[in-house]
Amino acid sequence: MHAPTSQRPAARKSRNAFWLKQLHMWHWMSSAVSLIGLLLFAITGFTLNHAADIEAAPVVTEAAATMPPTMLTALKAAVPAAEKAPLPTAVAAWVEERFPVKASAEAEWSADEVYLPAPRPGGDAWVAIDLATGKATSEVTSRGWISYLNDLHKGRNSGGAWSLFIDVFALACLVFAVTGLFLLQLHSAKRRSTWPLVGLGLAIPAAIATIFIH
Repeated sequence: MHAPTSQRPAARKSRNAFWLKQLHMWHWMSSAVSLIGLLLFAITGFTLNHAADIEAAPVVTEAAATMPPTMLTALKAAVPAAEKAPLPTAVAAWVEERFPVKASAEAEWSADEVYLPAPRPGGDAWVAIDLATGKATSEVTSRGWISYLNDLHKGRNSGGAWSLFIDVFALACLVFAVTGLFLLQLHSAKRRSTWPLVGLGLAIPAAIATIFIH
């Protein structure tokens, strides 16, 4: 037996209300999760687009320290066969105590020196250890907050945790956009300008890319 005809519109209306509620829920949840990230990426999109007009004076800080003889002996004994290898744990801890760098990256080993690159968002850093004297020198370069935020936008030298955040943020933005598209579809009957505006959002960048980018 089939359900009475009068019950079918009610059932359809109930399903539509359920999906509309789900769309609104996922839309606002994804917008809440991605709000701060969207602001950050929108602002840094502008600063990156005008990077040549926003000049930053790099600030360079130098430092030096001498490694204890026992640690230097241990460092010499740990010279690897390969040209690149991490610093021994004790040496890495000593470096991090005396210089504002993370010593977890692979160092570059040569016959007379160990060079540790420590790039970072918005700047650069390195530590060099002389294997003959144990003298360690460091140079840290900072290019300011705008450069720091620009590098976060690009994921440059920002580490695995920030890379994971970008992936989660991109997924939240995708949910936000897709649920917004469905909500546009549901409300478009009452808003005639919906699809012309969506079309403009596609046509304008497509036209610029086709005409002005070669």
